[in-house]
Amino acid sequence: MTVYLDFEKPLAEIEGQAAELRALARRNPEADVDKESQALDKKAEEMLKQLYGGLDAWRKCQVARHPERPHCRDYIARLFTDYTPLAGDRNFADDHAVMGGLARLDGTPVVVIGHEKGNDTKSRIEHNFGMARPEGYRKAIRLMDLADRFGLPVVSLVDTPGAYPGKGAEERGQSEAIARSTQRCLQLGVPMVTVVIGEGGSGGAVAFATANRVLMLEHSIYSVISPEGCASILWKDAGKMQEAAAALRLTAQDLKTLGLCDAIVPEPLGGAHRHPKQAIDAVGAEILKALGSMAGTKPKALRDDRRKKFLGMGKNGLAA
Repeated sequence: MTVYLDFEKPLAEIEGQAAELRALARRNPEADVDKESQALDKKAEEMLKQLYGGLDAWRKCQVARHPERPHCRDYIARLFTDYTPLAGDRNFADDHAVMGGLARLDGTPVVVIGHEKGNDTKSRIEHNFGMARPEGYRKAIRLMDLADRFGLPVVSLVDTPGAYPGKGAEERGQSEAIARSTQRCLQLGVPMVTVVIGEGGSGGAVAFATANRVLMLEHSIYSVISPEGCASILWKDAGKMQEAAAALRLTAQDLKTLGLCDAIVPEPLGGAHRHPKQAIDAVGAEILKALGSMAGTKPKALRDDRRKKFLGMGKNGLAA
């Protein structure tokens, strides 16, 4: 069953009517509903173009969080072969909010790391809604160590509302783990490409995204805090999340303008959740393109490029 967002309610009515007509035709083969259903399909497509042609920041947040949007597990299953997962941080536990391992991308050996949110109630609880604990970041560090040791490019898929803020996570050194993961990204002597596939929240995202190339899906978001959290702090009212979303400049288009995102990956009409395979394939093509642009680059040059990239953010005055 298709999940519709609040602003898609008119679209839901039209597509619902078309579905009812087709169901009627299946029950009664003599019923001629082709013209009516095709007219409704055309109307739905036009409305879809209208709705997604001018999404504001808050609506992009809703699309980025859509429950049917493809997640890390879906990308790994479709794009990567010979995937061998790595579990645990060799210190405390295995964090299911972070998945990763050795794999091949179009035949090339790589290390892939990503946040996994889950796709139903049970799996979302198991994966803690994509909010990593310290052991998740330490698992990512283990994977980056392997990548550096064997000269394998790193691909990271970011999709998290932020690091888990629970008491246990803080007791086990959440801030330190995030900082160490970010530091390890900067120290890598191999190419690193990050794709924000849904939402990238705060330091929990940066810990996986301090890469040579940062890509974002067209309707993904990337910000220092969630719109709800920002509204609660600035206006003491989480209900002002729409105003906060606009002020945060968190869309892929904003971040490309600000120089914080290197490229935007177009999504199918209606968002990645409507045509997940098409969206995933587009991401795969952009990752290969980014990795190809760094092929043969020396480790020092990769580190220098990464360092220069992040130290230079905001210096052009755009971020002001």
